[in-house]
Amino acid sequence: MDEIDRAILRELQVDGRIPYAELGPKVGLSPSAARLRLQRLIDAKAVQVVGVTDPMTMGHQSMALLGLRVDGDPRAVADALSGHDEVVYAVLTAGTFDLFVEVVCARPHDLLDFVNDVVRAVEGVTSVEKFPYFGIHTHRFLWHVD
Repeated sequence: MDEIDRAILRELQVDGRIPYAELGPKVGLSPSAARLRLQRLIDAKAVQVVGVTDPMTMGHQSMALLGLRVDGDPRAVADALSGHDEVVYAVLTAGTFDLFVEVVCARPHDLLDFVNDVVRAVEGVTSVEKFPYFGIHTHRFLWHVD
């Protein structure tokens, strides 16, 4: 990744819908060269251009972070849970929990059902601690691009 690639990523972090006609000149390229560079970054899986939503404004009123303790390989548990639409992300950790899983459900009882009927039923899960969200305070996808 060179300085032009990093410049493209910085511009996309400001506006992911920037037209190539604007992106190219901002990073010192023609629009078609900017399009080719961005496509190369996408093909290399260095970047994804997606629409980011706020689940709570989209009608999903129950979100929680679940701290899981696992007997065995936490990757297997993460794989099993990641196949469910309710799971936004799963993170392998060290410390008190082996795995953190963020879940989004439409209603509180759906969250309860998911934890009790799905999460606890996964082989290897020994305990689940629930951290329900009251609201999303900060939701950003901006990282410093060196």
